[in-house]
Amino acid sequence: MIDQRMQEAINKQINAEIYSAYLYLSMSAHFQSVNLAGFANWMRVQWQEELAHALKFYDYVNECGGRVVLQPIEAPPSQWDSPLAVFGDVYRHEQKVTGMINKLVDLAVETRDHATTNFLQWFVAEQVEEEASADEVVRKLKLVDADSSALFMIDRELAQRVFVPPAATAEGGAG
Repeated sequence: MIDQRMQEAINKQINAEIYSAYLYLSMSAHFQSVNLAGFANWMRVQWQEELAHALKFYDYVNECGGRVVLQPIEAPPSQWDSPLAVFGDVYRHEQKVTGMINKLVDLAVETRDHATTNFLQWFVAEQVEEEASADEVVRKLKLVDADSSALFMIDRELAQRVFVPPAATAEGGAG
């Protein structure tokens, strides 16, 4: 059985992951509205990843005999001034999520919940990748500045991104 504090904390994380998905879908809509389909694609893939993360937590709580309690999802922003502003927000958001995951690990260690500590290691590694991916686009956008032809090259590159569902966990849950 999962510790009550851990269950509540993971339920909050499920909400945060769904909010992240909602945020990235809003960013995708923004990019669609300014005719940057590659950027919109990148965000739609990110939307799918975040939903997969939420489900991974959801399945874990259920596998541990806990109870998932869903909360309202906050409305995300819908307007940005530039692609750099959007990806700056992505990078800062992923840093915030990393902090949230780290707090979950701290709680799992504090409650001596070894199974959850083990489960969370996937998310610790995933957040390194998430931050690096956002930072890479931020750095490219800073390099191109106002060069529209370079922006369209980045747009074409981001259009190539595809969603790859995470592998199933050792606990048998969905990835």
